[in-house]
Amino acid sequence: MSDQPGSTIPPTPPRRQWGAEKPRPPLPAIGRPASNAATWMGGLAIAATILLWLAYLRRTVISEIVDHGIPGSGFLAQMVAYVVVMTLLTFSALMFLVARQGAMYRSRSHHRVPRAEIDAHFGVEQNSMTVLIPSYKEDPDVVRSTMLSAALQEFPDLSVVLLIDDPQDPADQLAAENLTACRALPQQINDLLREPRQRFTGTRERLQAQMEGSEATTPDQVRALALDFVWAADWLDFQSASYSRSTTTEEFVAQEILGSLANDTRETAAALFAALDAQAVIPMARLVQLSTRLVWMFTARLSSFERKSFAHLSHEANKAMNLNAYLGLMGGSYKIVDTRLGRVLRENVADPDLVIPRTEYVLTLDADSVLLREYCLRLVYHLELPGNEGIAVIQTPYSAFRGAPTRLERIAGATTDQQFILHQGMTYFGATFWVGANAVIRFAALEDIEEVSFEDGVPVKRYVQDRTVIEDTESSIDLIDRGWTLYNYPERLSYSATPPDYGSLAVQRARWANGGLLILPKLLRYARHMRKEGHRVRRTSVMLRFNYMASIAWASFGLLFLLAFPFDSRLLSPIIIGAALPYFLAISYDLHRMGYKRTDVFRVYAFNLILLPVNLSGTLKSLQQAATKSKIPFARTPKVKDRTAAPALMILFAYLIAVYSFITLANDIRNENWWNGAFAAFNGVLTLYAIVAFIGVRNSIVDVWLGMRHWIRVPATPASGAPSEPDSGSNPASVDWEAVLYYGPGVSTSGRTARGQGAPVTNRPPRRGDTRSRVRTESPS
Repeated sequence: MSDQPGSTIPPTPPRRQWGAEKPRPPLPAIGRPASNAATWMGGLAIAATILLWLAYLRRTVISEIVDHGIPGSGFLAQMVAYVVVMTLLTFSALMFLVARQGAMYRSRSHHRVPRAEIDAHFGVEQNSMTVLIPSYKEDPDVVRSTMLSAALQEFPDLSVVLLIDDPQDPADQLAAENLTACRALPQQINDLLREPRQRFTGTRERLQAQMEGSEATTPDQVRALALDFVWAADWLDFQSASYSRSTTTEEFVAQEILGSLANDTRETAAALFAALDAQAVIPMARLVQLSTRLVWMFTARLSSFERKSFAHLSHEANKAMNLNAYLGLMGGSYKIVDTRLGRVLRENVADPDLVIPRTEYVLTLDADSVLLREYCLRLVYHLELPGNEGIAVIQTPYSAFRGAPTRLERIAGATTDQQFILHQGMTYFGATFWVGANAVIRFAALEDIEEVSFEDGVPVKRYVQDRTVIEDTESSIDLIDRGWTLYNYPERLSYSATPPDYGSLAVQRARWANGGLLILPKLLRYARHMRKEGHRVRRTSVMLRFNYMASIAWASFGLLFLLAFPFDSRLLSPIIIGAALPYFLAISYDLHRMGYKRTDVFRVYAFNLILLPVNLSGTLKSLQQAATKSKIPFARTPKVKDRTAAPALMILFAYLIAVYSFITLANDIRNENWWNGAFAAFNGVLTLYAIVAFIGVRNSIVDVWLGMRHWIRVPATPASGAPSEPDSGSNPASVDWEAVLYYGPGVSTSGRTARGQGAPVTNRPPRRGDTRSRVRTESPS
């Protein structure tokens, strides 16, 4: 058998924190349908939230004005501010409950399509798909897991392309080794799949040739195919047993991708042997379909592409332009030409060096995500059904790997699994957003939203918007504006890694919080435009989308306002707390249903408290971008085996929340402001818990020290007496004649950079206080 693509000696698994999650299987692909009682309780929660909010307005606001007249300006300002903040927070809770209710309705109506129906469809329709995996300075082991899960998809015509975006010649030795390893991955996996591919392709060809002569099958033909399935199961079992299992991702690939696929093939073999024992007649067409399944498992074509190796392609540092560079080349044949600027691609059909086919579908897959074996088949089958021609994007929002080794990763994974429910509910109300981690997209839809601009006289095609760092959200609005729809498939078929520490989580969540406010005007323009043209736009859909893009901003500022400002006790009421109660009870119920603890609802609240500075940072970045009309650099989530240091200011902000909450508690006790004091105590205790459990006292001290040391460090500057660059124009012999003829007179090539990179920068130090740019340290919590 072939060698497997990882180490055959499993490394020592990482030490698990106390309070982390024990190893356990993932959630089932199809969850239990919501019961009648759960559906009724969900509707009751929505009604209770609305009625309690109205009761609060009547009793606390209207009654106060009726009984005591118009209050003074100070109290009136407090009243308006408090009511606005609580209304926005209650609106977010209400939208959560509405989306959750939609998810419950969908869970009751979904029925899985039998596999035989899917096989029959793809026996006629030979659809094509390209899987694009954007990668930037990734761990080769992480990328291997992703590529292997994509390569083992059962699909008629599948290409997997790794879009490597690393610098071409990294100075760091580890970065250079990782780049070399990533470049080798496609060929390694191609070699791994060669033996089963050749075996099963031969079997199918023999069956197809025999089918032309007779539609009946013989016992020998059935037995031969059953033995092929046994061989495939043994091969997959061997790969599963020898696969490295040092991380939860690798454990998942070994168990749920390789192991489950082995179980499926073994079960099919047992069914064929049982049919032989029963002397049943299996149609030859069905036998060919089963043989084709084995072929599809192992016939994916894997390759890599590096846009930075071509000078004419955009080199802007974000995932969207990495995807756009390749999407813009699909459907063409190219000759690689060396120019003064560097290598470029010229269209050449007669004698091409590179042919990039145009496929019907494109699957964008993050380098830290993995797909279950039927992801492509089931999603494309749904797209091919009559009436679904207008769906541009179909996806299953990713779930979290179970068995998280850290407390923070466990709770972050719980919020990820909760988001799966909300996205399913948003589809029920027609408010789906494209989630870029894994999505199947019609290429025709991408062509419909294509934008072409010219940079240095070279056309640059944009399919995925790169104006913000949440590129998939803005592209969702572009698609619905062109009449397309988006759809969340109601099964858990994709999984993605969750940041294991506060530093990497801060990078990810700050990016998520950045950009929603910038895209919001586009949504509002779309709604106005559709209504002017007489088209019906569901209010629930608009409200859900509005909340999805803006809630992080108002929730962050609103919670900060509640924590920092001592409101008058007359504004605080048990009624407004009751309005929030259905929201927290619903989260607690869902967490328990997904295998977490009911009390994790308090840990989720504590988790969100320490994310407050992170969300504020992302929101302020949006405002900065709106004011300066500039793009914000795309901050990729660090995926390293050691801990990622968090920015010192975010650590200090978390401590500030705890300290200020206890100071507020002391003042409220003196002033007998009991409701406000209880709120301050609740936040102080949970913030302190989050610092200890999720960040770590020792880690926080290390990160603050690193930040302070960086603030006071003086960057080295070149000596003032350093010689300047000689004037090339003063000596005719030193003139670069090729540069003059290529770029034109008066243009210096010494400082030119690749397109999209901006002005050249030499030895620019990282910003003060930015520990993320340089620190990768390991420190236990």
